[in-house]
Amino acid sequence: MFDNMSEQQARKKILDMVDVYCKTYHNKKTFDELNPKISYAKRVYDSSEMVNLVDSALEFWLTSGRYTEKFEQKFAEFLGVKFCALVNSGSSANLLAFMTLTSPLLEQRAIKRGDEVITLAAGFPTTITPIIQFGAVPVFVDVNIPQYNIDVSMLEEALSSKTKAVMLAHTLGNPFDLKAVKSFCKKYNLWLIEDNCDALGSKYTIDGKEKFTGSIGDIGTSSFYPPHHMTMGEGGAVYTSEPLLAKIIRSMRDWGRDCICKSGMDNMCHHRFDKQYGELPFGYDHKYVYSNFGYNLKATDMQAAIGCAQLEKLSSFIERRKHNFKRLKKALDQVSDKLILPEAAPNSDPSWFGFLITCKDGINRNSLVNYIESHGVQTRMLFAGNIIKHPCFDELRKSKCGYRVVGDLKNTNRIMNDTFWVGIYPGMTDTMIDYMAKTIIYGLK
Repeated sequence: MFDNMSEQQARKKILDMVDVYCKTYHNKKTFDELNPKISYAKRVYDSSEMVNLVDSALEFWLTSGRYTEKFEQKFAEFLGVKFCALVNSGSSANLLAFMTLTSPLLEQRAIKRGDEVITLAAGFPTTITPIIQFGAVPVFVDVNIPQYNIDVSMLEEALSSKTKAVMLAHTLGNPFDLKAVKSFCKKYNLWLIEDNCDALGSKYTIDGKEKFTGSIGDIGTSSFYPPHHMTMGEGGAVYTSEPLLAKIIRSMRDWGRDCICKSGMDNMCHHRFDKQYGELPFGYDHKYVYSNFGYNLKATDMQAAIGCAQLEKLSSFIERRKHNFKRLKKALDQVSDKLILPEAAPNSDPSWFGFLITCKDGINRNSLVNYIESHGVQTRMLFAGNIIKHPCFDELRKSKCGYRVVGDLKNTNRIMNDTFWVGIYPGMTDTMIDYMAKTIIYGLK
């Protein structure tokens, strides 16, 4: 097949065939109302993702490489931040973001074991897992409904002499009150981590400027798991505009090393063998000097290759999510006497991840969800609902230590009992949205 071809010509032939293969055999399913199946989320892609993936595979570099560098640069430009580090998942991104704030390079501002971090019990577990695993103390406050974000009136009550940071997610794309939280953090010299995994493309106006969520706090995180706003299959990112934080993020992602050389490169600093580090012998190889306790959280270049193609579509994905949210909410307005429908936070323009619904008194969530699911529409809970109630907290509850709760978490518990959500991913058509709305309405009768 490749006789008398150069490597470049052979690669082009392969990639042209991949393009045709994808267009021929992928994305052929259509929605059938007689046999419906509407997932809460799906990958949305075309041949460009598959061509990039195979292009990267043909190089067989495997670890981070040219596609990784391209993605990190373009993603940072999109968000309006200075630094971005690609990692292997959104959960790893949260781990890396939190652990960055424990680095001794931050001196007095470094989070120590026993320090407190204000966060929520209503959400995804890996927003708080790094806090607990490190030995810091999560301080749980309640949320508001129908925005499902932190009740900022509780921030002052949550504060103690041990508080070092606030770590919060923008719930299903709806930004939390960044103005109030940012002001609180500035007042008390606290770090702010924005878990932006469910809110890529959401915007918030602060100090007269509209900015992307994730770019307003000290560190932001994203996830590229298939259900999210864009995908690499697995993958995530950590980003910041602070040079010192960026240095620590890179170090901890790459085993904790002090060296900044890219994979496959040596001696970028030109001082590989002529410096003193810690109590090591003079001239110890800088490639194996460790300034932090780190990990290996890198993604592969094949993941980054898919991400580069997805990034080209991200703006259209965001607009379609907004369209789907608006259409579904308009259709469900007629049952707002039975369901609490979601509302965007003030000063925000959400890139919605899902459509949250809370059942009012007299409506049984389980019955409604079972009806909806039995008619081909997938539903999801708001993740943990209340993480404190889960088996992973059994030992902590028994010992009555390791975390702190402010107030009674009334709305958090209501979410656990009465709330669910359905998808509005960009692959949904108007017909699918209308069927989903009709199903929810019939389920209430």
